[in-house]
Amino acid sequence: MEQLLITAGGEVAAKIIQEREKPHSRTYIGPGKAKEIKELAQQQNIGLVIFDSELTPSQQYNLEEIIDCRVIDRTALILDIFAQHAHSKEGKLQVELAQLSYLLPRIIGKGIELSRMGGGIGTRRGPGEQKLEVDRRRIRKRIQHLRSELNHVRQNRKVQRKKRKKAAVFSISLVGYTNAGKSTLLNSLTDAHVFVEDQLFATLDSTTRKLQLPSHQQVVASDTVGFIKKLPHQLVASFRSTLDEVREADLLLHIIDATHPQMKEQIEAVEVVLEEIGAAEKPRLNVFNKIDAASEDQIDCLRKRYQDGIFISALKGTGIDDLTSKIDDIATASSTRIELVIDYTRGDLVEKIHRLGRVISEEHSPQGTKIVADIPQARLDEFKALAIKAK
Repeated sequence: MEQLLITAGGEVAAKIIQEREKPHSRTYIGPGKAKEIKELAQQQNIGLVIFDSELTPSQQYNLEEIIDCRVIDRTALILDIFAQHAHSKEGKLQVELAQLSYLLPRIIGKGIELSRMGGGIGTRRGPGEQKLEVDRRRIRKRIQHLRSELNHVRQNRKVQRKKRKKAAVFSISLVGYTNAGKSTLLNSLTDAHVFVEDQLFATLDSTTRKLQLPSHQQVVASDTVGFIKKLPHQLVASFRSTLDEVREADLLLHIIDATHPQMKEQIEAVEVVLEEIGAAEKPRLNVFNKIDAASEDQIDCLRKRYQDGIFISALKGTGIDDLTSKIDDIATASSTRIELVIDYTRGDLVEKIHRLGRVISEEHSPQGTKIVADIPQARLDEFKALAIKAK
């Protein structure tokens, strides 16, 4: 929560924890604790109170009445950060849809006034911002329009993925907790020049780039929006077109910040989101990043605990060769080895095999170019007529 608030441009003045068996129906925390927060807010001139959970519209209203200052919840704070960091047209559409979906029940809820949604953290600022005197009908109409626009985006992405599937291009998706280093890794692998910053949700827009493996086989790698504990369901719903890249990928690279004190909790949070979007059963590599900032003891402990993990520093380039070799092995495992003799006049076919498959050996014979290569099974029919044997 502190990291989120700082990312949004705020400053932490105080932190309060209350232990309860269950949330209070009217005020989430107990009314007495709410009055205690009011006194603290008045003493320290605090203008905003943020709750690390999602409040109901009535709870938010009741708390504002007691504390006598603006109250927002974790979801509003995350939406505010997304609004600041969305730059592409698709990103802006997705964020606005999430904002409006969150705002709608609060407009029609008990006494929540639009005038409370002024400037500052947790407000509906950013992409697609309109005058907030809109009523239910106009907001619902706008939500319907945004969903239609994003459906077009989703269909376009679907067409692109179908083309890649038809071309038998192996696809990789980078997933992980926000600020684990996904964009830095994509830059290291592909020279993508994606914006990188040491903060939560620095990049929201999905980026897809070609990656050439050690075998010279070309695959595609996609960066995705970072995950976080208790990721708002509005964002999961709004970012469907982006998260489709994760669902449709042949391999997931789960990028993990090896230095984070809550690393285990972050891994579990990512698992929860993958389950929610229907990608939990995808083949996956656990990639432990930022080992340049970890001690030898930390790294040794992680290697013993996660024996199948890959350990890298995306920033320094350490372990990148091990990672690409492992990806190469997995991509090749979905191929069939075949021996071909290609006439010397068909240099285009030789180039095509190099582009689509993994060439094991290549030599010249009186009949033509003899090639042993691993070919994606989806493209095998194109070369069967030329095959001496396949195994």
